[in-house]
Amino acid sequence: MAQSLAGKIAVITGAASGIGLATTEKLLEDGATVVMVDWNEKALTELTAKLGEKAIPQVTNLLDPESCAAMVPEILKKVDHIDILYCNAGIYIGGDLTETTPEAIDRMLTLNVNAVMKNVHAVIPHMSERKTGDIIVTCSIAGHFPTYWEPVYAGSKWAINCFVQTMRRQMIPYGVRVAQVSPGPVISALLADWPEENLRKAKESGSLIEASEVADAVEYMLTRNRNVTIRDMLVLPTNFDRV
Repeated sequence: MAQSLAGKIAVITGAASGIGLATTEKLLEDGATVVMVDWNEKALTELTAKLGEKAIPQVTNLLDPESCAAMVPEILKKVDHIDILYCNAGIYIGGDLTETTPEAIDRMLTLNVNAVMKNVHAVIPHMSERKTGDIIVTCSIAGHFPTYWEPVYAGSKWAINCFVQTMRRQMIPYGVRVAQVSPGPVISALLADWPEENLRKAKESGSLIEASEVADAVEYMLTRNRNVTIRDMLVLPTNFDRV
């Protein structure tokens, strides 16, 4: 039986676009309040004005250590508790390892791995004290398969896959569910870094999914009875045959 999200308070990173925005819209439809976390203040201002009073802006640059550390304390000044933390923000690097730079690698690992761990670290005392909560992280099919055409991105998602599944076990005694959703290629700004030929073929073959379809998966995970954890949900385009 599905559990209602009405009255829940969710925090979503990378909420101004893509999967984050689609999930924000989905949870708002379900009656939740959503704290939209993003670095893009202008986009957040416009979106929260359009989405209504249950959409709360939180300007945070997860690549900046001080801004990242301040995120949860600042949010808890705006809302009295956090029921759901959805760590969704991320960036993509495709191509051979030699085609990228050390600076780009650092940036990706900071956002895709370090910021996720820091955000979870920051919210755990709050959720543990309340003996309830949900933490979901956007992983990727690349976290389950050695995708040789994107080793830096895949490496970051393999790290997150391990982190989520170890934290899931740690948090069981505290009533906090920890899980991940692992999409295949999603139509979003991240695909701007795909090799043009790969993107063209994927579009032509129908090997992409919409961000709203990932949001549907997240909604399903969050609405299960508390005695059920969907530890990972792989959401793939039907025609995606690379793995």
